Amino acid sequence: MTETLIKAAQFFLSLSFLIVLHELGHFIPARFFKIRVEKFYLFFDPYFSIFKKKIGDTEYGIGWLPLGGYVKISGMIDESMDTDQLNSEPQPWEFRSKPAWQRLIVMLGGVTVNLVLAMVIYAMILFTWGGDYLKTENAVYGIECSELAKDLGFQNGDKILTVDGVYYESFIEIPEAILISGANEVIVERKGEQVSIPIPTNIVEQFIERKGKSGFIGLAWPYIAQQFEKGSAAEAAGVQVGDQLIGINGEEMLYFSEYIHKLPTLAGQEINLSVLRGMDTLNYAIALSEPARLGVYYVPPTELIIYDHQEYGFFESFPAGTALAIDKLDSYVQQFKLILNPETGAWKGLGGFITMGKQFKPVWDWKHFWNFTAFLSIILAFMNILPIPALDGGHVMFLLWEIVTGKSPSDKFLEYAQTAGFFILMGLLLLANGNDIINLFN
Repeated sequence: MTETLIKAAQFFLSLSFLIVLHELGHFIPARFFKIRVEKFYLFFDPYFSIFKKKIGDTEYGIGWLPLGGYVKISGMIDESMDTDQLNSEPQPWEFRSKPAWQRLIVMLGGVTVNLVLAMVIYAMILFTWGGDYLKTENAVYGIECSELAKDLGFQNGDKILTVDGVYYESFIEIPEAILISGANEVIVERKGEQVSIPIPTNIVEQFIERKGKSGFIGLAWPYIAQQFEKGSAAEAAGVQVGDQLIGINGEEMLYFSEYIHKLPTLAGQEINLSVLRGMDTLNYAIALSEPARLGVYYVPPTELIIYDHQEYGFFESFPAGTALAIDKLDSYVQQFKLILNPETGAWKGLGGFITMGKQFKPVWDWKHFWNFTAFLSIILAFMNILPIPALDGGHVMFLLWEIVTGKSPSDKFLEYAQTAGFFILMGLLLLANGNDIINLFN
């Protein structure tokens, strides 16, 4: 329960922070162009609000429905669907009386703030904590495989050479290159030989159907005993610090992840554990308890595999943070393309608030918090710029039409478009959060 509350608190704080700054992106240029802003709200306030206070012409408040936020700009057809104001003549302080280029800047303000914010957050993460980078050539123990990866032909310990003929210098880019980029073939090195593994076109659908709980492929490392917990069954049997666990009951198991999957199936049984000590292979009979535990702490991969760590000065962190934000945006766009293609089945993996909340850690980790907040900011920027009426992108689309043609859509057309956009958004919201609810029951 405590872990859930910590995750929820982080999600609430992150989302509130991003919404307020997004709406400030509209508010500031509106006020700069002397457009009246009637309301500035965190969350929506149908029927009543939790808090409100009027300062000047603007009412600032917090609504009770945490689905976003808004600024209500005078003389504009927005999500409030308040069209009564349009029955009178345009006033100098209204949105509709301003030049199209000023209105365009106001509408692009929120998305711009979200993009710039993501770049700044990533820059500050790199400045504060630096960046860890694993070169593919340094993944000397190869990969660990999910059941899906094994079904496709991958094996634990495979070393990825190329994906569709392309060598990826960064190991972390490889799973995305296979899953999202529509790869056809992966070449791996297995026991000194090159093996070709064909990738099916419906790999994303298969990944989603299996929930992707264990990922697709990850980094493999050996299980080497670093120390033992009190009452360790392995230590009592004779296993020593520095021993490498290499098998159970005659089955070769060279990687730590294999023990995580295998041991729970052997609870309450007596096993024969094989270890490598120097050049010698030793075997120990161990009676496992319920639940099955060897009581062996492993040497972490950071001590076995070479990671390149780079520190960033204040000024050099900004171009690096900008590049990282652009990479994240490109990755999200590729994922969104898959969602739009019904043949991939990727829409089944579309998640709502529960999915986003689960991405936060069950302990308060500021580095992870800011990392995911920056990514959420990119998501908000991209989703808001989609050319859907009721989103910023819908307004931008109509304003660009006005700038190009010199003619603005009628108020009645904009009203209908806003209504249609609202139902599209509600449909997407129901799909995403419906998937979350279905996954909870599954």
